[in-house]
Amino acid sequence: MTDSPKSDKKITRYMLTAARVAAIGLMITAGARAAHAENVTLPSMPGNIVVTEEGNEPFLLGHGFGTQNYVCAPSAASATGVAFSLFTPQATLFNDDNDNNQLITHFFSPNSDPTVVPPEAGTIRVTWEDSRDSSRVWAKLLQMSTSTDSPLVSTDAVAWLKLQTVGVAAGPVGGGRLTNVTFIQRVNTAGGLAPKTGCTSLADLGNRAFIPYSADYIFYRQSHSN
Repeated sequence: MTDSPKSDKKITRYMLTAARVAAIGLMITAGARAAHAENVTLPSMPGNIVVTEEGNEPFLLGHGFGTQNYVCAPSAASATGVAFSLFTPQATLFNDDNDNNQLITHFFSPNSDPTVVPPEAGTIRVTWEDSRDSSRVWAKLLQMSTSTDSPLVSTDAVAWLKLQTVGVAAGPVGGGRLTNVTFIQRVNTAGGLAPKTGCTSLADLGNRAFIPYSADYIFYRQSHSN
């Protein structure tokens, strides 16, 4: 008994579909490996934001573009009684490739990691969310360096930072590229400082300012040798 032309066409179609699925799988795997094995060249940076904690290595670099978002709020430290306060950054991080693939989004959000000790119970933290697998990392500020501290920091730019992980969460289908992050640095900043006008009296309370900025973000994890 020989196969009919219809059967031949069906088999051919199945083979082509299987080949496409295999090819897509290879591309996804290759992309994941490339992101996992990225070589990060660290720039010169102020000593106080260097990650000196033993057993940590940089594994991911993202070039961030977005805004630092401020609101005019009461301030006991201001002579006028008001000052701009940061209520969230809003940025997208891209890779170094010519196609500028989106890597991560950056913002403030409540830390929902239930494994943190002591528990943070929804404390608002600076957040990064992976654009591919939706894993998240929350971090707290450890050190900062401004233009008055270091000539590496531009006078018209937000500070360079060293932050430490205080919570992580896997993506909805188990993705976890950011769940291994231990420290994060913000370096090579440009722009983003709060404006000097628009918040000088009680009449300005509630005014908002969205200030463009850019920065490089370096993500660390425990080194494989540990």
